[in-house]
Amino acid sequence: MLNETKDPLPVAERVVGVRLESPLVGAADLIKAQEGRASKAFAMRELPFRDLVNVRGELSDPAFVAAFAGVVGCEPPAAPNTVARSDHYDVLWLGPDEWLVRSLAPVQTGMLEAKLTAVLGDAYAAAVDIGSGNTVVEIEGTRARDVLSRGCPLDLHPRLFKPGQCAQSVYFKASIVLIPTGDDHFEIVVRRSFADYFCRIMVDAAASVAP
Repeated sequence: MLNETKDPLPVAERVVGVRLESPLVGAADLIKAQEGRASKAFAMRELPFRDLVNVRGELSDPAFVAAFAGVVGCEPPAAPNTVARSDHYDVLWLGPDEWLVRSLAPVQTGMLEAKLTAVLGDAYAAAVDIGSGNTVVEIEGTRARDVLSRGCPLDLHPRLFKPGQCAQSVYFKASIVLIPTGDDHFEIVVRRSFADYFCRIMVDAAASVAP
């Protein structure tokens, strides 16, 4: 975190009073306007300040799997593009040895990385907090898949892409991780550097397909 006074303060004192700022702060008025005219066809909102941790490890290592499950509450999924869930987190498959762990509710960010690092020990594994560099956007509505289809090349038919799955893709030029959480409900992890662009281009796409 930045210490704007540049004083050599202890970490605890620097953290106290820090104001968290959403990656979508520049598009706040646009999101507020979108929420105000949300309909059954399409609605979009941010789910800010979630713990997001990228984890690498070997599923063949019982020590890694046990340590991971002890903190997260479930084992990392082995099947490609699937999601595992515990009471407080979901775990998205990104690769054979890579997962994204997300908190299901706003939390004090940065805590999960520390917990995982503490238990991984000598395992051939790593946990890196990426919460400050990403945010989560939620969309829903009867035209949500249509809005996504405007800029996402995946086949989003509900028979093929449904809850319990996830996929890395793009929305126009923005890199995303897409998670269907209901029939017409999606959560999207988007990088901070793309967040403002992503929000604006999605609102533009929604204007042409959702009444």
